[in-house]
Amino acid sequence: MPGLYTAVLGLLVLLPLVGNFFFPYLWMDLVFLFSVIQKGYRIEKRLQRKPPVTILDVFLDKAQKHPEKPLILFEDKSFSYREVDRRSSQVARVLQGHVGLKEGETAAVFLKNIPAYLWVWLGLGKIGCAMACINYNIRLKSLLHVLSSCEAKVLLTTPDLKSAIEDVLPTLQKEGVRVFYLSDDSPTEGVEALLGRIKSSSDEPVPLSCRGNTTPTSSPIYVFTSGTTGLPKAAIINQKKMFNASNLFVLCGVHSKDTIYIPLPLYHMAALTGVLGCLEVGATFVLKSKFSVSQYWDDCRRYRVSVIQYIGEIMRYLCNAPKKESDRDHSVRIAIGNGMRSEVWKEFLRRFGPIQIREIYGCTEGNGGFLNYTGKVGAAGKTNFIYKKLAQYELIQYDIEKDEPVRDERGLCIPVALGETGLMVGKITRLTPFDGYVGDRKKTEKKILQDVLKKGDAYFNSGDLLIQDHEGFIYFQDRVGDTFRWKGENVATTEAESILETLDFIQEVNVYGVPVPGHEGKIGMAAIRLKEGLSFDGKKLYVHTQDYLPNYAIPRFIRIREAMEITVTYKQSKNQLVKEAFDPATISDPLFFLDDLEKCYVPMTQQIYSSITEKKLKL
Repeated sequence: MPGLYTAVLGLLVLLPLVGNFFFPYLWMDLVFLFSVIQKGYRIEKRLQRKPPVTILDVFLDKAQKHPEKPLILFEDKSFSYREVDRRSSQVARVLQGHVGLKEGETAAVFLKNIPAYLWVWLGLGKIGCAMACINYNIRLKSLLHVLSSCEAKVLLTTPDLKSAIEDVLPTLQKEGVRVFYLSDDSPTEGVEALLGRIKSSSDEPVPLSCRGNTTPTSSPIYVFTSGTTGLPKAAIINQKKMFNASNLFVLCGVHSKDTIYIPLPLYHMAALTGVLGCLEVGATFVLKSKFSVSQYWDDCRRYRVSVIQYIGEIMRYLCNAPKKESDRDHSVRIAIGNGMRSEVWKEFLRRFGPIQIREIYGCTEGNGGFLNYTGKVGAAGKTNFIYKKLAQYELIQYDIEKDEPVRDERGLCIPVALGETGLMVGKITRLTPFDGYVGDRKKTEKKILQDVLKKGDAYFNSGDLLIQDHEGFIYFQDRVGDTFRWKGENVATTEAESILETLDFIQEVNVYGVPVPGHEGKIGMAAIRLKEGLSFDGKKLYVHTQDYLPNYAIPRFIRIREAMEITVTYKQSKNQLVKEAFDPATISDPLFFLDDLEKCYVPMTQQIYSSITEKKLKL
């Protein structure tokens, strides 16, 4: 018997070691699953209350519990939870009383990263209004489109965007959209300055009756996304989606004593997720007006930052900056973001120390996503059998050439095997809804795939190609359709094409993204067919793109084609063009490069090509 007890005891000692060998991530998986289920239950309980608990209520609760704690650190200023609460109440009273916004209406903000962004959003929430977050880089047609699509009654901006406002002001006035500057004075006739009124208004709490119609499906924020085609679309970000975003930071290990660094633009869901995560745990965030490589780590030291946010390109910029002895002199413990490539990931850890990298996969309007909670280099997320049942996603076969999912003889989609690339789709259910885009039913329906695994089901089409390995790690491969990503922005090729086609010498245009060595994402390139008898005008095209496209969407390379290839479904073919890229040694078509110094598209030479591939020429 003693021998038996000894053997059993030995097995019990060895069991964790054996389990760790065969299932090295089992404990992490279980902890993550428990946290996801717990947070999901808590969100459902919040939303089922009468009235439902909202993100605004979470903020107000934190303002009651620690009113003097800093919420926003911006340059040399600090704004406490109490101060942000009071300022948002002042904004609410002016927007409701003087401006005349009614509960359920939408105000758009056309602002750079300033603290007012937060108290305008909270102020709108206090009167039951939605805030549309507009990219401050867009102009003219795109700007008018986004304001119209979200049915904005009011546009709030600042005088530093005066020229963009004045370009569209006559049209906005005709359409009944009122424009206001968040400043003491207005440099534009017909645009009132509101800051004086805000400063002099009452900062007492706004009555709950002002937002009495708020429901779990109410959308306090609209975030614009280019999706896969066309002009920007207003993704509906309702209360549940906001809670899911805020809890991402909790799942990543962020707590109330952390200070979060946010250098990303607040019109992006990534930056808003950082703010929401901060409110959820009652932390502090540092708001940076604009990302700066040279100031990044100095800021982290100055503000004692413990959590940073990133997109892949930011990490590459930091790794490419000159090395310093102070590279590891910081208190950052967690980095949360998406799009970091393996080689950058490894270099970042080597250079800046053992920071926990928490890579996230998801899209603004999507109904699911992944989190790499293990720190596995290069993975966009981690999954397992139970999580797949909860998230109800699938990776399905996709025909790149036909630009559509592969279907079997029954008309159903075909799941890919482990290790194979597939299109990420998420089942649309009560727990994993797809809320779509405001005021655009056709574009909402276009993102829904029917009859995926069985007749009658419906899935959200992410437009992303992913791959899953045998350990359950998810890796991002590419985007399908007409979108590519450059400088952290999604570029809708159809929008760029529609702008270029208005030039008198262009007959047909095909915009696509091509990879560039040493850069994240893909840079814009356009294949152009000229009108008969007309020649290419590099200066005219340069001026046109500067006037009508944001910088990240301007094609840097032009390829003149005699004819455009199309796919079997009569769509413009991009795959071969992407593969051939912009090497003048292998392409016989005339090639041109956007030269910012010459303010013109100039002939592409082998010397320019070498300078780009050797990273001597900045793009």
